[in-house]
Amino acid sequence: MMTNLFSTFDPSTSTNLSLNWLSITLSMMFLPMMYWLIPSRMNLLWIKILSYLNKEFKILLNINKMKGSTLIFISLFSFILFNNFLSLFPYIFSSTSHMVLTLSLALPMWLSFMIYGWMNNTMKMFAHLIPIGTPPVLMPFMVCIETISNIIRPGTLAIRLSANMIAGHLLITLLSNVETKASLLMLNILIITQLILLTLESAVAIIQSYVFSILSTLYSSEVN
Repeated sequence: MMTNLFSTFDPSTSTNLSLNWLSITLSMMFLPMMYWLIPSRMNLLWIKILSYLNKEFKILLNINKMKGSTLIFISLFSFILFNNFLSLFPYIFSSTSHMVLTLSLALPMWLSFMIYGWMNNTMKMFAHLIPIGTPPVLMPFMVCIETISNIIRPGTLAIRLSANMIAGHLLITLLSNVETKASLLMLNILIITQLILLTLESAVAIIQSYVFSILSTLYSSEVN
């Protein structure tokens, strides 16, 4: 029995083994389609999306010599997108709604950017702490503000993704709890509302994976 509204996101199963996190590996089911002799329309659409992202990430990173530098961000986009979509299916654990996964993606990436930037471009990293045109009186305050905003970046990345995924799921859960006591007219309205919310959640799944990967690319371009 559900003790509270957020217990639907608990990573627990009927057995003693917590097998919910295995849903992350379900994205591997989509990979064999890439190796078919004749690609499908879905495969061609996915290749177009990845090529568009590759061009956009190259512009943001401003790296022409290092080929393959955008692969980590494309892989990040694909991983988050697959997990966001899988969480919309019934009885599949929504892994991206947990800070354990989102913070595990954001924190190591941000930490590696910071270590690389401070070791190789120390003077440029100091220059980033004071924006151009800052009055000398405000410089100490700007250094504190920029330092704090830099430290909270992985937290904001993780919270943004998990909060947006939780919000839509909670709305759908709240509406489904009302359906048992609703009249026939109200039931039809609730079903239509849930379908609209499900369409909106599909858009949120794409947007949040794009936002996460594009912000990671921008953080990487700052240290280079």
